Amino acid sequence: MIGKMMHKQLTISSLIEHAGRYHSETTVTSVETSGEVVHSNWGEIEANARKLASALERLGVQQGERCGTIAWNNRRHLEIYFGVAGAGMICHTINPRLKPEQLIYIINHAEDKVLFIDETFAAAAGQLQAHLKTLKHVVLMGPRNEAIAKKVPGILFYDELLAEEGEDYLWPELDENMPSSLCYTSGTTGNPKGVQYTHRTTVLHSIGGNQPDGLALSAKDTVMAVVPMFHVNAWGVPYITASVGSKLVLPGPNLDGESLVRLIDDERVTIALGVPTIWMGLLQALEKTGSKAESLTRTVVGGSALPTVMIPTFRDTYGVELIHAWGMTETSPLGTLNQLLQKHQDLSDTEKGSIREGQGRPPYGVELRLVDETGKKLPEDGVTQGELQIRGHWIVDTYFGHEESALTADGWFDTGDVATIDPDGYMIIRDRSKDIIKSGGEWISTVELEDIAMSHPGIAQAAAIAARHPKWDERPVVIAIKADEALTEATLLDFYEGKVASWQIPDKVIFVDELPLGGTGKVLKNKLRDSFGGILTET
Repeated sequence: MIGKMMHKQLTISSLIEHAGRYHSETTVTSVETSGEVVHSNWGEIEANARKLASALERLGVQQGERCGTIAWNNRRHLEIYFGVAGAGMICHTINPRLKPEQLIYIINHAEDKVLFIDETFAAAAGQLQAHLKTLKHVVLMGPRNEAIAKKVPGILFYDELLAEEGEDYLWPELDENMPSSLCYTSGTTGNPKGVQYTHRTTVLHSIGGNQPDGLALSAKDTVMAVVPMFHVNAWGVPYITASVGSKLVLPGPNLDGESLVRLIDDERVTIALGVPTIWMGLLQALEKTGSKAESLTRTVVGGSALPTVMIPTFRDTYGVELIHAWGMTETSPLGTLNQLLQKHQDLSDTEKGSIREGQGRPPYGVELRLVDETGKKLPEDGVTQGELQIRGHWIVDTYFGHEESALTADGWFDTGDVATIDPDGYMIIRDRSKDIIKSGGEWISTVELEDIAMSHPGIAQAAAIAARHPKWDERPVVIAIKADEALTEATLLDFYEGKVASWQIPDKVIFVDELPLGGTGKVLKNKLRDSFGGILTET
């Protein structure tokens, strides 16, 4: 006789079912829009997710239909993640920082049937409602609120919906290849594109991304997801923490440094995840409050390149390991994570920190390669720069609503990044292909120029762009926010001496009060190029 193994579908409901069964008393901390800190647990999250799934079915929402969310990181949003997908519907997280016309486009393109909103966004939802073609229900994520009921006609209330449901809902048997969630890219040109994840890709991402050399979250950790739940499913943290039973801290709308310091200390957070601007604010708040963040052991940084000066600051002052990661909406998002190898263990802290400055190496489940402009594969020697491409178990194939594949002819996704890869697989993003400066036929990395600027103590934030030049086609210009009002352009330009080749030193520094930021906290370089791209040709 031929032996065989059991086969079970890889579904998102299996993640929350595991958390509810084996980690039911583990705390989930949620900061509400009011600022109130509420403590729940995985058992309650799973029970409420089941009730939500039942309520949605009662409202007539069908499997395969989209349910949008415009919400902060809180426990109701977490319940929606699992309740919607677990019932066979699709959880569509929407970035609330987008312009109204982009929100209208995204919701209509996704054909959302339900829109869940936090109280913060009630007024905006009321204004958008008339423009949303497929929407049947708007649900306020909270108890009944008569003032909001007057502003948003027909609005339903989350707590009331769940109160009408019993405890006996059973998760349906689903095909693991069914879609489970939907995120739209935060592109700066054209309409955002939708990336639709499946149950299978999400579960594989949760497993592959959480190996000892990955995020390495465990039931012993207290995990604070500062990365928004509308940003690539909070990097998969809600799913991973459910799968291992970590204590989870959801910080709500207030992501300023002092609010995060209080949460870290009060909840004894061991690992936190977010974009570089968050950690810059956290460092300032730690210094201001005098907190040592004693429970914190690791931070994971992604979304954009981190200022390398942060690595020794976190390590030497607070004993915190800073781990660089890279990914995109199209990659679920984990593509690489910077964990060291055995051969690195005897290196000095400075040498280890130098390795940690890059974006790291891919976990099992994804592959990387570099190609030139003709598609020819380039060597992975740590020096040769090329266009970064990726493929794997949780990488996009086709954008939502598109018929044509998003892949190359031989099945790779072109990330739009320029990178190097060394023989051990360590990848460093040198620039975005649309941002890199092409001066006299040579490339200059804006990432490197920005890192040097932000390592100067007189700079709070900086961005480098290509400005048009009559002789060299493009030359670098740095736009920066001062931390020290006495800092001059000449002083900052002198700071570049010896750190890059002389021909790579910026031609000009422009000091500004603020930099334009997109919905995920990234600097909008297209706006900077619009404003300052002609600065070197002006007479």
